[in-house]
Order: sequence, then C-alpha cells, then structure tokens
Amino acid sequence: MPYISHFASKLGTITLLSDGDFLTGLYFDTQLEKNFEPAKYVKKDHLHVFVITQEYLESYFKGEETSVLPPLNLKGTPFQKIVFDELLKIPYGTLITYGELADRVAKIRGVSLMSSRAIGHAVGQNPISIIVPCHRVIGAKNKLTGYGGGIPLKRKLLQIEGHDLTKFKD
Repeated sequence: MPYISHFASKLGTITLLSDGDFLTGLYFDTQLEKNFEPAKYVKKDHLHVFVITQEYLESYFKGEETSVLPPLNLKGTPFQKIVFDELLKIPYGTLITYGELADRVAKIRGVSLMSSRAIGHAVGQNPISIIVPCHRVIGAKNKLTGYGGGIPLKRKLLQIEGHDLTKFKD
C-alpha cells in the first residue's frame, strides 16, 4: 500500500512517499508531476520511515550534516540506479560537475566515455530529492543548471550547505 506524508520546510512543503518500509519519493511542490494524485495514497504521518526522514530533513534544514539515511527504494532503470548510487556518494557541502559524474559512471560501466546529457537526464529522474543530492551537481564553469525544483530552489539548498552563491552563474 502506498503512503504519503508532508513535511513543512523553510523552503516549502515537501511530499514524502513510501511503500510502507522504504522512502520511495521526496518532492517539493514544484517537483510533483502535474498528474500526481495524492488521493491514491494513505496519509500516515507516523510511519517509521517518515519519522526517520523528517528527522533527517530537520537536521538538513538546520545546516547540519546528516549521517543516517532513511531506508530508500530508488526506482529507475539500471543506468539511473548507477547514477543515483553515485549521487549518494557526494558528501554534504561538496559539488561535482555533470562531466565528473559522467566520468564516474563511465568507469563503473567499463566504458571510456559517457554523455553528460545522458547523466543529466538520469539525474533529472531522481525520485528522492535532497537525500539523493542531485542539487550538488552543477554545470561546467560553476553554472547552475538542471534542477527539477528550479534553479532558485537549487540555490537555496546550496546556500544551506554553506556555498557562496556569488561564484555561481545561472
């Protein structure tokens, strides 16, 4: 049975989704698909995975590095799952470029080159924003690009992590 809860953050409401055991989705309102139907989910705010996720988010929004991840069920293609796993390895407060991420994925896949565009598309399919930190991936030359919640939200997330926003270009 699918479950839903909401978290009120200083950046807006975050929708949490779960299969009962694992977190399956974490979306700001700007990231929800237009055809998203919350009525298909059972509201259960005190589900264990939601409690752990809320604790994670509370720490995150205080600017604290969090070490305990909620249990995640990342759905996607095998390629997307490789990308998501690599996103999870980006430490708090650290940034990498799409090109660097492409190099990492290419190495895992045993190929010499990987398209940054393909990486960007996979990153854009990330169902668990913030926790799977796709906002930590930037374009070449400090260009802020490619965040499903919008560049203003990406800027705010990077600011929470202590980045000097004056060095980035939109």
